Amino acid sequence: MEENGTVQGNGNVNTNGNGSDTYGADSIQVLEGLEAVRKRPAMYIGDVNDRGLHHLVYEVVDNSIDEALAGYCSTIDVIIHPDDSITVRDDGRGIPTEIHTKENRSALEVALTVLHAGGKFSKDSYKVSGGLHGVGVSCVNALSTYMKAEIHRNGKIYVQEYHIGKPLYDVRETGVSNDTGTIITFKPDDTIFLTTTYKYEVLTARLRELSFLNKGIMLTITDERVVDDNGEYKSETFLSTQGLKEFVEYLDDSRVRLTPDIIHVSTEKNGIPVEIALQYNNSYSENVHSYVNNINTIEGGSHLTGFRRGLTRTMKNYADQSGILTKLKLEINGDDFREGLTAVISVKVAEPQFEGQTKTKLGNSDVVASVDQAVSEMLTYYLEENPRAARIIMDKVILAAQARHAARKAREMVQRKNALTGGGLPGKLSDCSERDPVKCEIFIVEGDSAGGTAKQGRDRRTQAILPLRGKILNVEKAMQHKILENEEIKNIYTALGVTIGTEEDSKELNLDKLRYHKIIIMTDADVDGSHIDTLIMTFFFRYMQEIIRRGHLYLATPPLYLVKKGKKESYAWTEQQRLQLIEEWGDGSESGITIQRYKGLGEMNAEQLWDTTMNPEKRTLQQVTIENAAEADHIFAMLMGDDVPPRRKFIEDHAIYANIDA
Repeated sequence: MEENGTVQGNGNVNTNGNGSDTYGADSIQVLEGLEAVRKRPAMYIGDVNDRGLHHLVYEVVDNSIDEALAGYCSTIDVIIHPDDSITVRDDGRGIPTEIHTKENRSALEVALTVLHAGGKFSKDSYKVSGGLHGVGVSCVNALSTYMKAEIHRNGKIYVQEYHIGKPLYDVRETGVSNDTGTIITFKPDDTIFLTTTYKYEVLTARLRELSFLNKGIMLTITDERVVDDNGEYKSETFLSTQGLKEFVEYLDDSRVRLTPDIIHVSTEKNGIPVEIALQYNNSYSENVHSYVNNINTIEGGSHLTGFRRGLTRTMKNYADQSGILTKLKLEINGDDFREGLTAVISVKVAEPQFEGQTKTKLGNSDVVASVDQAVSEMLTYYLEENPRAARIIMDKVILAAQARHAARKAREMVQRKNALTGGGLPGKLSDCSERDPVKCEIFIVEGDSAGGTAKQGRDRRTQAILPLRGKILNVEKAMQHKILENEEIKNIYTALGVTIGTEEDSKELNLDKLRYHKIIIMTDADVDGSHIDTLIMTFFFRYMQEIIRRGHLYLATPPLYLVKKGKKESYAWTEQQRLQLIEEWGDGSESGITIQRYKGLGEMNAEQLWDTTMNPEKRTLQQVTIENAAEADHIFAMLMGDDVPPRRKFIEDHAIYANIDA
C-alpha cells in the first residue's frame, strides 16, 4: 500500500481506466430478498442488544472500508446524532444509481433493499471485502425506522429515503457535486432493539482498530450528544501511517518492552497479502490477535496456525544453531516461545471460509503455508541481524520454560481435586443439589459475611455460593505457577470443574466438565467491589477466556439504596433513581424519607439479597462479553499493569461511570 493508503499494491485493485467500467449498475448482484431480517434479526447481526446495535454501524463502515481496500476511498466519518441516529460518510466512488438491468430499478435501491445485493458479491468490483456475514446496508435498512442514502457520483447528487427497509420514493437527483462518495444516515428501530443508545467508546475502539488495519485511511468519529466548554462536539480522528506496527505499540503501551524494535513484515505469499507485527514484553501471557479482511477472528484458524508453526520452528532452529539451549535440561515447547508475546496478524483473502462456534475461525487451508513462510522469513532475518535482541528473547523463552515446569505441580494439584466428581471441592463452596450444568449457577462472592447471607438467601436447588477471602491475586503481574498456587484461584478452578490442558499444551482450557453455565461475580457496590470485579474479570480474560466467549460469565447488580417513606419502600440502583424516588414521594424534599445506603452485601439480610440481586425472576445481570479482544487486552494491561500514568488518565476520563465494563 502506498503511504497515503489510497492504492492497494498487492493486486487488490481492479482497474479499467478509472475503474468506473468495472463498478457500474450491473455490478450489484441480487442473491435473495429481505423479508426474514425483521423476523429473525439476531440471525443476521448476532443479537438485538448492544452488540447487534453497534454491528449496524460496522456493516455500513465495512462498505466504506471495501472502497478503501479497492483504492477509491481515503476518508470515513461516523457521526452519532443527539437522537442516536448515525451518519457514515465516505469519499469513495458512491453506490451506483443507474438502472439495474435485471431488477429494472436503481442499483442504489437494489443495494439498500435486497439482502446479499452488493458490489462485494461481484469479483469484478472488489477483490477483497470485509463484513463477516455480508448482510450489508440492506440489513441495516430493514432494522431502521428511517434511512437516507445520499450519493455523490457522476457530478450529481442522488437521494433516496426509506422506512423499515422500504423506499419512500424513487431515487431522486437533487443537485450537482464535484465530490464523490456515499452518505448513509439511519435510526435503529426501538421495537427491534432492547437498547438504541450508542456507546461512544465501543465505536471508537472499532474505528481505532480499523485505522491500524488499514494504514493511510482517516477515520473520524463525532458525538453530537456531548459538547465541551468551547461548544465543540466530542470527536476523535484516527490515521495510522505504520499500520500494525502502531497497533502493537498501542497494545503494549503499558507493558515493559524487552526489545527496542517491533518486528514487522508486509508481504504477499502465494497470492495472499500477509502483514505481521510482533514484540516481546515482560508479561506472562500470550496476546496474539488475528484478522482476515479486517474481521477479528477470535477463534483463530489457519492463519493463526501458520503463525504459530512458523514462529516455533524458526525460533527453535535459531536456538539450536546458536547453542543457547545446550545447558537447559528442560524441553522447550510452543507455549514458551509465545509467553510475553504481543502480535497482530492480518491477511487479505479473496474468498474467506469461516467456521467455528461464532463463525470467526478461518478455514482456508492454503493460508497456513503463506503465513508460515512470511513469519519464518521475517524472524530469520531479524534474529540474525539483531543478536542482542535475539538473546533477550531467548532468555525470556528459557524463563518461560522453567516457569512452566514449576507450574506443573501446581496444575496437577488442581487437576487432582477436579478428578473426583463431587469430591475434592473447596470447603467454602456451598454447592447446589441440581447436577445439570445448564440449570446451575454459582455466585463468586466477596468475603465470608456476604457469603453467609447469600447462602441463607439462595435457591439451594440451583444456586451455589463460593466466598472469596479478600482480593484475589492480580494475574497480570504473576507467573502461571504462582497463579495456580493461589488458594482463591485454586478454589475457582476446582469449584467450576474445569481443567488446564496437558504438560505439552499447558494453557488450553477444557470446559467439558464445567459444572455451572452461569458464573456470577457478586461484590459490594463500592470502589473495593469494583476493584475485585476487575481482578476476577482479568483472571477470566487471561486464563478462562473461553468461558466469557461462551456467554457464561456475569456480574450481579446489587442496589445502592433502600428508600423508605411510611410503609412504602423501594430500592435504587443508581443515584438518579434515588433522586427520582425523593422527587415522587417527597415533592423534592427528603422530609419523612429515610435512605439506607448499602455499603456491602453483608448489610442486607438474606431476603433482601434474594429479592434484589439473586432472584432470577427479578434480578438484573450484566453479561460480560468481549466486543473487541484487542481493546480488552489493552485495557486489562493498563488497569492491572505497572504503568501508572495511563491508568490514571483512564480513570480520570471514565470517572463518570460507576463500574468498568469489560
